[in-house]
This record gives sequence, structure tokens and C-alpha cells, in this order.
Amino acid sequence: MKILFHHRIASRDGQAVHMDEMIDALRALGHEVILVGPARGGQESEFGSDAGLIATLKRLLPRAIYELLEACYSIPAFFRLYLAFNRHRPDFVYERYNLFMFAGVWLKQLTGAMLVLEVNGPIYEERSQHDGLSMQKFAAWAQGMVWRKVDYVLPVTEVLAGYVRRYGVPGARIQVIPNGINPVRFAEGQVKQNIKAKYGLDRRLVLGFTGFIRGWNALDQVIQFIARDNGQHDLHLLVVGDGPARQDLTRLAEARGIADRLTITGVVARDDVADYVAAFDIALIPGVTEYASPLKLFEYMYLGRAIVAPDMDNIREILCDGESAVLFSPDAERKDALASAILRLCTDKNLRGIISRGARTAIETRGFTWSRNAMRVLDIVQKHLKDRN
Repeated sequence: MKILFHHRIASRDGQAVHMDEMIDALRALGHEVILVGPARGGQESEFGSDAGLIATLKRLLPRAIYELLEACYSIPAFFRLYLAFNRHRPDFVYERYNLFMFAGVWLKQLTGAMLVLEVNGPIYEERSQHDGLSMQKFAAWAQGMVWRKVDYVLPVTEVLAGYVRRYGVPGARIQVIPNGINPVRFAEGQVKQNIKAKYGLDRRLVLGFTGFIRGWNALDQVIQFIARDNGQHDLHLLVVGDGPARQDLTRLAEARGIADRLTITGVVARDDVADYVAAFDIALIPGVTEYASPLKLFEYMYLGRAIVAPDMDNIREILCDGESAVLFSPDAERKDALASAILRLCTDKNLRGIISRGARTAIETRGFTWSRNAMRVLDIVQKHLKDRN
């Protein structure tokens, strides 16, 4: 098949990982993928880098002006997409959803092209809550209109599918496809560095976290837990990533007298992530949004880490308590729940082994790979095209 892959991503971050892996998986299955979108940093760009000029404009411009520019961007994006469509005559268009992006829908209305929309989050709700939106009513309308107009919406969790349904999209046009793993990139044989030795952690029980460090990640609770442990289990927190809460986390560790039990690596190259995850004895997902399908979760699972994660609907779509993870209550009133879950694994090496094996097995038995995700998309498209013809 010939596929136009339309996007609005210029950064090298988790968004780019999802996009690159899906494109690579489709191409590995023998399909032609034509990328249509803004210029992106190549593979040599630093992983974790932002979108440069776009990120600067977002910081400097009044919110309403920036939102208008976002919406207006759909005009050149449409012409670029339309030209690519006429030149390549694809079997379908695969678009990664972004708020105020109308180009794909306009193309579908003009040409009748099949349009599949990948949705990783309810961006209107996200931005309303975290960044703020000036054009609230327009943004809500835009999100619902786009979701309703496409042929299929592919949310990454059942929880997110609930958001899509509430905008009036029929269930028959919603297909959940979670994130996945690239077994080649994360194969155990690909681990190149002994990270424990590099940081002098050979004798310590390493609690690990990968990703962007934000306040809601609840890593502060892990610091407090290590301080209360007082060296009993010789714990060390290894944070692979960076973010706005980094300094707060460092200051808390210093205040609690455990600065020597915290290592924050900063952003590491994408191809090196497996090396760091392989150093985790216990892999942590202390906090997560209710609709997310965390990339780190599948990386932890494939490398057979003992996982601690919140007992939330989206997490339970992937993990089973006591089999592939130890789940804890995210209820704010249960402030000891995360610590109790970590302690349970710290004190039970046999349970760590059970969880590790169960997590890896779940990847294999349930097909949480990018290749399987690509095949699911193609199955949806082929059935739709067959029915339409």
C-alpha cells in the first residue's frame, strides 16, 4: 500500500518516537510511506529537543494570537497535503491528531480520501487544564469536528476512546491501538553499556524512571520513601530524563540527606535508553494521566523489569496486578500506597522475578509491538476499502 503520513511534529521527543516507530513498522511490512509535515530534525538531532521557533513563539506570543496562528497553519498544511495526495495517489492518509489541524479533514472532503486519525490525548482538555486556552469554544468545536469527520479514530487507550465517544463518534469508527515496543531496538542483546557500573550502583537496589520530569510524576514521593528507608535496602533512584521539576527533585534529595542516592542523567540518546532501563531493578510509573499509554511502560515490560504503577483503568488495560506489575492506589488519601508497593518488591526478590517474567510475557502474548500495531491499522484500512468498493 501507499500511505500519506500527515503530522505537525517538529520536535524530537516522545511524539517523534511514536511517529518514527509506526512509520518504520509500516515500511518494514513492505508499504510505501510518504511523510507530509513540517521539517523535522533528523535522527542525528538531540533526543528531547523542542520544536525551536514554534516553542519560542508559544512562549512569547499572547495565547489567542498563537492559537489563531495554529489554526491558520492548516491552510499551508492543506495545500502541501493536497499536492502530495495528487502526486502520490495514496491508498489512505494516516494523520496524527493535533488541535486546530483541519488539513486532513479538508482533503477528505475535497477528494474522498480515506483518513485514519491517531489520537494520543484529548488535546483540548489537556491544554484547557494545563496551558490554558483563549478560544475555548472554538477549540472544543474543532476537536469534535475533526474526530467526527474522519473515517476511523485510533485512540491509544479505552479510556481515551471514551473521550472520543463523548464527542459523538460512533463506536464502530473507534479502534483502540495502544503504544508498543520495537523488539530490535530493545533486544537484550542490544544493551551496550553496564549502567550500574558506570554510576557505581552495582551493589544498590535501583529504582528507575524514564521520561519527562514533572511535578505530577510523583517522584518526590520516591525520594521521601528512600529517605525513610534510611539505607535499610540500599536504594538508589535513577532518573533517565529531564524536565521542569528536576531542580525541585534535587533540592528535596539534598534536604532529606540522600543526594548521594539520586542520579538524574538528563536526556539520553534514544538508542541508549535500553541500556539504562536494563539497570533498573524496579521500574517506576509513579504518576500518569488517566488516558495515556506510556511509552516507558512497554519498554519496562519488554526488558523484563519489575514494575510499580498506579491502579488506573488505562494501566489495567495493559498490566495485571500481581502478574505483570504491582499496582498501587492513586487515591490522594492513600499517600503511603506508592511506598508500600515499592517496599513490597524491595523485600521480595521472588516476586520481582514473577513480575519481570509476567511483564515480558504480556508483550509477547498480547502483541504490544509496533509491527503488530501497523498490521492492525492495515487490517482496518483493508476492510474499509473492501467494504467501500
